[in-house]
Amino acid sequence: QVQLVESGGGLVQAGGSLRLSCVASGRTVTTYAMGWFRQAPGKEREFVAAVKWFGTNPQYADSVKGRFTISRDNAKNTLYLQMNSLKPEDTAVYYCAHGKTHVVRTDASEYDAWGQGTQVTVSS
Repeated sequence: QVQLVESGGGLVQAGGSLRLSCVASGRTVTTYAMGWFRQAPGKEREFVAAVKWFGTNPQYADSVKGRFTISRDNAKNTLYLQMNSLKPEDTAVYYCAHGKTHVVRTDASEYDAWGQGTQVTVSS
């Protein structure tokens, strides 16, 4: 089973930027899609972004389109989420997720491994 370790979360003022990283281990090769989800207190876990193995067919939640960019570097076994123009409503715990197949999905049930989560807090 793949293991995921995240980093890059923190505290930032509205309008600022953060870059999240997720390092995968436990598999030599994978062609599966990967994604990012987030969960705020009292809210359900929601889809943020996902991408295929070669970095193609990226998909984004409407709330982050034009502000967030998902990418991956397979040579480094690392998934990234570049977050720009952050808003207070982006505050949440962000989770890296490993897909069950190579197809990009937006439902959390389509992912079979999760990182520990990293806190992102955006102040006004």
